[in-house]
Amino acid sequence: MRKPSILTGGLIGLLIAAPVIVVFALGNALLGLPFFPFDLFDWLVPVLPSAAINTGKEIMIAVITGLGLGRLDTVAKLAEQAIGVGIALLLSVIIGALYFFIMNRVRRAASAPSNLPGIVLGIVIGVPLLLISLAVNFDASAAPMSAAIWIVGLSLVWGMLINVVYMRLAQSASVTADANAALASAEAIDRRQFIVRVGGAAAAITVVGAGVSALLNSGDSDSSASSGTSVAALPDGLANSADGFEPAPGTRREITPVEDHYRIDIRTTPVVIEPEGYMLPFTTRLSGSEETLKTLTLDEIRAFPATDVYITMSCISNPVGGELISTTRWTGVSMQTILAEVGIPDGATHLKITGGDGFDETVALDLIASDERIMLAYDWDGQPLTNKYGFPLRIHVPNLFGMKQPKWIMGMEFIGADEDGYWVRRGWDKDAITRATSVIDTVYIDNITENAGTTIVPIGGITWAGARGVARVEISVDDGDWTEVTLRAPISDRTWQLWRYDWEFSEGSHTFVVRCVESDGTPQIEARAGTLPSGATGLFSVRESISL
Repeated sequence: MRKPSILTGGLIGLLIAAPVIVVFALGNALLGLPFFPFDLFDWLVPVLPSAAINTGKEIMIAVITGLGLGRLDTVAKLAEQAIGVGIALLLSVIIGALYFFIMNRVRRAASAPSNLPGIVLGIVIGVPLLLISLAVNFDASAAPMSAAIWIVGLSLVWGMLINVVYMRLAQSASVTADANAALASAEAIDRRQFIVRVGGAAAAITVVGAGVSALLNSGDSDSSASSGTSVAALPDGLANSADGFEPAPGTRREITPVEDHYRIDIRTTPVVIEPEGYMLPFTTRLSGSEETLKTLTLDEIRAFPATDVYITMSCISNPVGGELISTTRWTGVSMQTILAEVGIPDGATHLKITGGDGFDETVALDLIASDERIMLAYDWDGQPLTNKYGFPLRIHVPNLFGMKQPKWIMGMEFIGADEDGYWVRRGWDKDAITRATSVIDTVYIDNITENAGTTIVPIGGITWAGARGVARVEISVDDGDWTEVTLRAPISDRTWQLWRYDWEFSEGSHTFVVRCVESDGTPQIEARAGTLPSGATGLFSVRESISL
């Protein structure tokens, strides 16, 4: 009979890897141990060609938005995690097939079963996984030695299990061609039954373990259903809280609850930085060797005079009308104050900011000197930043997309020339200045009303042009003339604005298009462009069939 095939090896690699991955997930949920599929994904993304990453990113956004799979940031993060698990399973199939192929070449039929090949396989798998985890995993709460034992130990288990299965199948295959047909047939049936039993056991462990892991992680979910329709009252004292403006029903909340703020970053899981002992170093190498100029604790940063302002942030990957834009209240300290305390070394022109996730970006010192609004933030909506949104510190630079604004800040270095940041090195726009946008949130056909004998349908949404401001918003119905809508004043000079238009009802199918004009008279770019490299442009439109 034939030796176990490489296809069988691939299948066994998959069947054994699935429950092992679930055990990794349980260790992560219960003890904060590394989960290698996520580490593998986080390691691969920076080393893969930028074109591949950018293309994959655009395809993912197009699929999620095109199919309406849910919140773009949430579904995209789940997709990244699923890809990580998928890569791990694919590698397991390849490793299993290669192991069976090699063993078929080096093992003689009469050889006695041995655990040594499985141990070697486990080490060959475990050591690279350990090195990858040490390189990219910044949030595992377990001690490094425990993490190392965990990764290598489970890899040894994986290797030894695949070896045991191979040995069992190879023993069955040792029935010689001279054996009688009945015995050969029985052996073949026995091998099939054995593989089925292995698959059944693996499936049972995987299902039970995955269920337990999901249950343990369910309490960590940040999802919320509160970001849909709004018309919620604004806090008293805001610049526009008593202006009499009534948003069209279905318009998004003017202030985004923190738990609903979009999240885009370069890791599958948020970085966890412990507040105890946190210090922010300011360093430089301008003199030739690294020098620490000043180190500030979080308490010292919080002790500086605070800046408190509502800010709209958007991701450069946000498609026209997309969800990757949010508004909340930021609290922090002006970078001008921070640099006055630290002192700027001679020859420094830029500040290189590095996050705990490995992200980096530079800010020109001239820009900081000219704009006191550039802020080192530590609170959102009056509460310390959460791990998900960049605790302990993140920077805000007005008028720029989020890709230029690191979070989980761990260090600031004075440098003598500009350097390309993380996403700039991967082909995205170096300036990353926000694009003017206008969005229709609602054509509220459930609220058709009579107004002075005219039937009215309220239409509403948001408009935003970074810190440049919006002068007016216009709407066109069925390619008709542009009509100016009612535009609410912004909460601050850095937030979006709500708008409303009471449209005179006309039964049938209609297309609504919206556009804006910036405060200096610059019209919104109408030509369609994708997100790469400078952010999406084009007009947002919706089509509705309306009847009484």
